[in-house]
Amino acid sequence: MSAHLNRVSTAVPPNDIHRAFVDFAGGFLEGGRSRPVFERLVQRSQIDHRWSVLTPAGGGRPDVLDAEGVYRRGAFPSTADRMRLYERFALDLAAQAVAGLELGDGARAVTHLIAVSCTGLSAPGLDLQLVERCGLHPSIERTVVGFMGCYAAVNALKLARHIVRSEPQARVLVVSVELCTLHFQETSDLEQVLSFLVFGDGCAAALVSSDRVGLSLDRFHAALLPEAAEQITWTVGDQGFDMFLSGQVPASVGTALRIGREQILDGVAIEDVDLWAVHPGGRSVLDAVETTLGLPPTALAASREVLREYGNMSSATLLFVLERLMERAEPAERGCAMAFGPGLTAETLLFTVAGP
Repeated sequence: MSAHLNRVSTAVPPNDIHRAFVDFAGGFLEGGRSRPVFERLVQRSQIDHRWSVLTPAGGGRPDVLDAEGVYRRGAFPSTADRMRLYERFALDLAAQAVAGLELGDGARAVTHLIAVSCTGLSAPGLDLQLVERCGLHPSIERTVVGFMGCYAAVNALKLARHIVRSEPQARVLVVSVELCTLHFQETSDLEQVLSFLVFGDGCAAALVSSDRVGLSLDRFHAALLPEAAEQITWTVGDQGFDMFLSGQVPASVGTALRIGREQILDGVAIEDVDLWAVHPGGRSVLDAVETTLGLPPTALAASREVLREYGNMSSATLLFVLERLMERAEPAERGCAMAFGPGLTAETLLFTVAGP
């Protein structure tokens, strides 16, 4: 019995806040040696847009980022305040993505729900809220995948595959919602300020079943590089969740891929992989994957498009990339997906496009 990713739907909030975030973050580095470095990285980031549940303040006020004053110099919000914002906005964005799947009357036939997020939590949480909002059956089996970072959607698909292979009639709804812009920190540390440059909000919903439509989920593999575990961390602090992303991550990603390449590809030659879905954690991460695997410049086009248009939306991002590839894919094409996160971990997936 094979499991298939039948379709993906994505959604982002209405506010393009990229330029506002860059300007506001740059203000933390005024007068320091880090400001020129930050400006160079902005120009090289290959990000044009990022979206947020927060509305830019406008009016040229350097001390306030958003219209509601969530981010105000000298008065950044507490973790509790940020979680209230998550509860306020996450459900609507998630429901928008689910609506894009056009389940219709089939919503009641969904047997399992996997809710994914590492940017907020509450109880009753997103899983139960989606049951009511989206008209899912009250007895649906619910699982929450939390705080795994950018590779969490791969683990959700892995779990969905296990479910379908053990219960062939199962229809699994995966919903990954991340409100990354709720967790920026007031700091003059360049590596932390860079989070203002990369992360955005977004949600992706996906349906997995035994129907031979979409992408066959053929094989999963996790490649760990424990000696680099501290290069990506995500912890709960008093002023939101604290992200640490070392500048050494791209090199470590390359190392992980060199070490684990044979197990990741499971005997498939690089040149026989038609589709590459790589989590766009940043331009340098995509460059590292391209260089390490010797891929042609066009191989990561979908990943670079998503990075340019949305930035890094943590776990939801890879599903944005897969959605694009599914729109262009031809039957029988083979693909490889991968995402990176705390651990340092590369979670990977081999897939095949289903035939007519």
